Amino acid sequence: MVPGVAKLENISKKYTSVLAGFIGNVMEWYDFALYGYMASIISQQFFPSSHETASLLATYGVFAAGFIMRPLGSAVFGWFGDTFGRSKTMLISVIMMSLPTFLLGCLPTFDAVGILAPILLILIRLVQGLSVGGEFSSSVTYLVETAPTGKRGFTGSWANTGSIFGMLLGSGIAALLTTFLSSEIISSWAWRIPFLFGGVLGTIAIILRKDLPKSKHFEKHHKKRPETSPLLAAFTTNRKEMIQAILFASAYGVLFYIPLVYLPTWLHEELDFQLDSAMRVNTVATAFLMVLIPVAGKISDHLIRRTHFISWVMLISAVISWPAYYFLPSAGFAGIVLLQFIFIVIVAVPLGSAPAMFVELFPSCDRLSGYSVAYNLGLGVVGGSAPMISTWLIEVTSFSTAPAVFLAFVSLVAFAVALWIKDGSREPLK
Repeated sequence: MVPGVAKLENISKKYTSVLAGFIGNVMEWYDFALYGYMASIISQQFFPSSHETASLLATYGVFAAGFIMRPLGSAVFGWFGDTFGRSKTMLISVIMMSLPTFLLGCLPTFDAVGILAPILLILIRLVQGLSVGGEFSSSVTYLVETAPTGKRGFTGSWANTGSIFGMLLGSGIAALLTTFLSSEIISSWAWRIPFLFGGVLGTIAIILRKDLPKSKHFEKHHKKRPETSPLLAAFTTNRKEMIQAILFASAYGVLFYIPLVYLPTWLHEELDFQLDSAMRVNTVATAFLMVLIPVAGKISDHLIRRTHFISWVMLISAVISWPAYYFLPSAGFAGIVLLQFIFIVIVAVPLGSAPAMFVELFPSCDRLSGYSVAYNLGLGVVGGSAPMISTWLIEVTSFSTAPAVFLAFVSLVAFAVALWIKDGSREPLK
C-alpha cells in the first residue's frame, strides 16, 4: 500500500475510534438529561393521577429503577469486556442504550393501553439502566488502550466530553420544544420527538461501532489471562486497586454532582436567586467545561503526572470550598458566576484526567470489571446521592453552606486517594 494512503487510513481509524467512544456517552447523557427535564410531561402520559405529586414521584421512581440496574450492568459488561473484548462490549451496550430511548418515543400512553403503558416504560428503563452500567467504562477503556503513545489522558477525556455534550443536547432540545410549542401540542404528540431523535443518534453510534478495530493491547494480554473470573480477580488479586478506585470515584462523583447538578437548586432555595438565572449560568459554565476537559487530559499527558495534577487540584478544592460558598454569593450575580466557574475549572481536572488514571490503575485481565464496578458504585450510587445528602445536611444542621463542607471533605478524600494511587501516566499499560 502507498505510504501516504496507509497513513490516511490510520488517521481515519483513530478519529473513528475517538468518535465512537464520544458518541456513546453523548447518547447516555442525552437520555439522562431529557428524561429528567421532561419528567412532568412523561408523568402525565404514563402515570395519570388526580394527585400530581404522586404521578411525578412514580416517574422519578422509574428513573431511579434505571440507576439501580447500573451496578448489575457494570458487573455483567465488565466481565463480558474482559472475556470477549472491548469493541464487542461497546457495540452491545450502545444498542441496548439507544433502542429503549427510541422505543420510549413509540410507546402507547396510559390512555391508550392502560396499565400496560407504565409496565412497558419500566421494562425499557431497566434494560437501559443495565447497558449504562457498562457504557462509560468500556468506551474509556477502549479509548485509552488504543490511544497513541503519550496521548492516553487526552484520548480518554473525550468520553467525558461526550457526556457533557449529551447533557447539553438533551436539555437544549427539551428547552426548545417547550419554548416553541404549546403545552397542548407537547402533551398530544410532540413529547415523543426528542426520544425519536435519540434513535437517530443511536443509529449513528451503532454504525460507528459496528466495525471498530479490536484493542491490540487487549488481544496481546488476553492470551496470558489467568483462568480466574475477572470480576473475582478485581475483588481479590487487585483488591487494593478496587478500594482506591471506589473511594476516588465516590469523591469525584460528589465533586461532579454538587457544582453541576445541585448548585442551581441551592442558589434558588437558600439564597432566593432566580432559578432560571441560575440554570442559565449553569448551562454556560457546563458548555465551558466541555472545552476544558480535553485540555486537562492533555496537561496530564505532558506537563504534570495525572495523580499529582488531580491531587493538588483536589487540595485546592478542599481549601476554598467553604469560603467560596460562604462569601462569593454575597457579591451578587457576579459572585455567583465566579463561584460556578471556579468549580467548573476544578471539576474539569478529574473529568479530563481520571478516565486514563482508572485504566492505568488496573491490569488488562480485570481492567473493565474493576473500572465498571468502581465507577458505578462511586459515581452512580455515592455521587448520585450527593444532592439528597446535601439537602439532608442543611436540614439537620440548619447550616446553609453545609454542602460546601461536604464538598471540602470529599475533596480531601480525593486528594489522599490520588496520592495513594501509583501513577502510571508515563509508563506502558499493564
